[in-house]
Amino acid sequence: MKNSIYFRSFIATALIVLISFSLLGGLFSALSYRRSMEEKGAVMMETLHTTARYVTSQYFYYNVELSDLNLSMLLAMISGVSGFDLFITDTNGIIESCSERDIMHIGKQVPESVLRSVRTTGNSPMQTSLGNIYRERRQVAAIPLTMRVSGEIYVFGYLFATSDLASFRHEWRYFSNVFVLIALNVMVFAFIISFVTTKKQAKPLNEMANAAQRFARGDFSTRVVSSVKHDDKNRNDEIGQLTQAFNAMADSLESSEQLRRDFITNLSHELKTPMTVITGFAEGLLDGTIPHEVETRYLSIISSETKRLSRLVKSMTDMSTLQSVDTDAIFNSSFDVTEVVKLALLSLDVKIEGRRLDVETDLPEEAIITRGDRDSITQVVYNLIDNATKFSAQDGVIKLELWKQGTRVYVSVENHGETIPEDELPQIFQRFHKTDRSRSADREGIGLGLYIVKTILDNHNEDIFVTSTNGVTKFIFSLTMV
Repeated sequence: MKNSIYFRSFIATALIVLISFSLLGGLFSALSYRRSMEEKGAVMMETLHTTARYVTSQYFYYNVELSDLNLSMLLAMISGVSGFDLFITDTNGIIESCSERDIMHIGKQVPESVLRSVRTTGNSPMQTSLGNIYRERRQVAAIPLTMRVSGEIYVFGYLFATSDLASFRHEWRYFSNVFVLIALNVMVFAFIISFVTTKKQAKPLNEMANAAQRFARGDFSTRVVSSVKHDDKNRNDEIGQLTQAFNAMADSLESSEQLRRDFITNLSHELKTPMTVITGFAEGLLDGTIPHEVETRYLSIISSETKRLSRLVKSMTDMSTLQSVDTDAIFNSSFDVTEVVKLALLSLDVKIEGRRLDVETDLPEEAIITRGDRDSITQVVYNLIDNATKFSAQDGVIKLELWKQGTRVYVSVENHGETIPEDELPQIFQRFHKTDRSRSADREGIGLGLYIVKTILDNHNEDIFVTSTNGVTKFIFSLTMV
């Protein structure tokens, strides 16, 4: 389980989500804390400036002392609205008025360093306990209380606003906890989605692995079906494409296995018949069952069947050679197809005359150079003429034609004999295919000639067609001119 792609994908997704939310949470916490502090500092400064304008007007126009009880009441009222503790000091930092009800801070002194900081840094909030005024550190903001006298700025005191950091942190933790709770819910949801989708994606891969194991045991009937949706349409993503390719490979393997079995069956049949004949006649000759005066006849039959076995072995060798053909060498070679057709016809002259066949040819006089391997195409023409000779009616006609059309050359081999049934035409290029008609008429054939023809032309990327009507059978194949 730990080594499966499903488990690794889920762990990777979970780590990505966890790390992402951890980084996002940390960044959010830091930024939200800083933002909250800045916003609170801005509110404190606004409160200070509003309060300072009132205090300055009271001090300047009405000669209200900084220690006046009315100022403390004003500070208490503003403190109740804003939530900040406010107090006023004189120029030496002695607290004169305070928003605290028990006026516990009045008379205490703000350190000179804090006053100096207020004068130099201006409106920047700070975190300090203000000496011995507070027991804990607080957020503190302060501004000088000033008025203009004879054109000069005169400082007559300082206004401070403070806020408890503990309450602020409590509020910040509350919002942070809300974020963490939401993040945890999102993470759990993401883990569930990742778990389901990863398992769904891994299912066809597991089926492919199981199918491959069954293939190794020789079972090619299995298929992968996990990519099929409820509407019976294949998924179009990479997994769906891989599944389709895998099933196509399975179809090809099953087809190849079936062809292999058919090949072995047909080969066994082709080998069994001549071997049975040879064995039976040889034993008859040895034990004296066959009379002496007819021994020559049966020896000729044994010789014929032996030659048939030899032809079968040669055809099997040719098939093996065709499977390892060098296509680059084919496309880089050229030859005169007119000469090839003529030489193939001459090589079968004795056989044609033996069946008293007439030959009609329509071949051009000039050389026609085509692309391909000369020996392979010679074998194609030879096999087609030989096939036409074997299945022509006695005293019949064989017709050879060769013509050009565009960039291609077409060769036609036609004979007159029995009509090939229409349902058998697509099968005649298969290995060891023989109709019942041909089995009785063709004792020399083994059913590989046309298969070799089709394989050679496929290696040349060329086509071959066959028609058979009213006793006229015609094979036409193409070649590409150089």
